[in-house]
Amino acid sequence: MTAVVSKAAHQPFSSYKLDMPKRNATNWSIRTYGPSPGSHAHDHFQILWGLEGSLELEVEGNGARVGAGQGLVITPGDKHDFESLHGSRCLILDAPDLGWSSRESLPQFAKASNLLAQYIVEAIEQKIPFDAGQAAFLFAQSWGPTSEMTRVRRDIDWQGLSLWVKDHLSHPLSVGDLAEKACLSESQFRTRCVEALGCSPMQWIRRLRLEQAQRLRLQGMSVAEVANQTGYDSPSALTAALRRLKS
Repeated sequence: MTAVVSKAAHQPFSSYKLDMPKRNATNWSIRTYGPSPGSHAHDHFQILWGLEGSLELEVEGNGARVGAGQGLVITPGDKHDFESLHGSRCLILDAPDLGWSSRESLPQFAKASNLLAQYIVEAIEQKIPFDAGQAAFLFAQSWGPTSEMTRVRRDIDWQGLSLWVKDHLSHPLSVGDLAEKACLSESQFRTRCVEALGCSPMQWIRRLRLEQAQRLRLQGMSVAEVANQTGYDSPSALTAALRRLKS
């Protein structure tokens, strides 16, 4: 595993962007956030740990906040908007899975994770040599056990769940909604979705939404009505999504 350590100020993006770092690379960094909003997604796991201030986020439509001594896991492909009106400083881990897909999005042992985070920050700032890959592994262990360690595996009726999603596309849908239907925790459902479908739950919903929109358009339904039935904010948002699909 390649291990990279850096210290940098975060430069937010004004539009949706998919970051594409090298796969299997572990990168630690300390980033500062300000009032200028940003929005993007990654093809890897990103773990945020608050050091100072408060960072406000919206992850796939769900609000979240990372304050000092608090953490959050952002899964691959999940679009997240972020800003900090009064400024914030975070320790960031960009990493491959390491079991994050089956861990809770919030830390279960925040005190242990915070102690480890403070050591990593000190090492980065004081240029103390440390094994970034091993630190990432220990940080994942301190976060809490994986769902496979604590819960019984349950079958998922993907066909039935797909039909349920299509019937509810006009409403906002979250990972929690799908996990509840499957009788699983959110972390368990994320893991099973990636295993079975090769994508995150929100990517799967977007795929079903686009497929349904294409079918309805081929049946002659207007763009406005299709947008309304498939959960797009506006006809122009649907048109842009269909255009990206063809490009």
